Amino acid sequence: MSDLLTYAYAVARAADGLDEAAAALDGVAGAPVRLLPSAHDDTLLLVTGQVPAEDFREDALARHLEDLDWLEAVARAHHQVIETLGARTTVLPLRLATVYLDDARARGTLDEGRELFASRLDRLAGHVEWGVKIYADPASAAPEPGTEQTAELTPGRSYLRGRRRQQTHRDSVHRVAQQAAGAVEAAGRRYAVERARHRVQQGALAGGAGENVVNDAYLVAGEDSEAFRAEAARAAEGLPGVRVEVTGPWVPYSFATPATGYDDAPTGAVR
Repeated sequence: MSDLLTYAYAVARAADGLDEAAAALDGVAGAPVRLLPSAHDDTLLLVTGQVPAEDFREDALARHLEDLDWLEAVARAHHQVIETLGARTTVLPLRLATVYLDDARARGTLDEGRELFASRLDRLAGHVEWGVKIYADPASAAPEPGTEQTAELTPGRSYLRGRRRQQTHRDSVHRVAQQAAGAVEAAGRRYAVERARHRVQQGALAGGAGENVVNDAYLVAGEDSEAFRAEAARAAEGLPGVRVEVTGPWVPYSFATPATGYDDAPTGAVR
């Protein structure tokens, strides 16, 4: 086996200046970024680099996945390549650590799926991804202290009454959060051509106070982007305890899943 593997970042449309932009990039493992054209359609490119087999073979990568610093460096380089080329042309981002034994295997995947890749690139052309997260944060809209008389209540009853009040307040904030979700969905129906629903984030991944109750992505035409962003950002106005976070515009990661089956292979599997 060669001591180098072919690392694939994305499928892309050929465009003026793309070769120069790729040549100026240092990709994963500091390797130069290369563009491999399809043997059957020279407007269809596979964005690649070469990486050391000792780090990217399946067994080696399984060990590296425990090294968060190493994984972060790979992820940053991977996404930097995609974002830089995505600013110049339409790209279909590939899964992190998609690797092939050699260029021939990588090009074979591109050629076999060229019709599906081309169709998806046509669909995404001129569109960007916006992320929308909605948070329900009852603590930021705490209810006013009750005015009912509690002097005659036992400590146990007083505790239970307080717990009921907290639960009622929490339920109320979550209902209000659904109003915000409805407003974002309405904006999506007006301006987006697709929506992707992601698993809500928990713990440190949630990225702020409150409970993440919606984590969606919308595919929006460039000319409609600002209108969608502004409308989605206003979805929580006047709704206590609810926060909407809009991020983007991004390369459409959430809408690039190819239908050729290569996402069935696990991260790090050498093809």
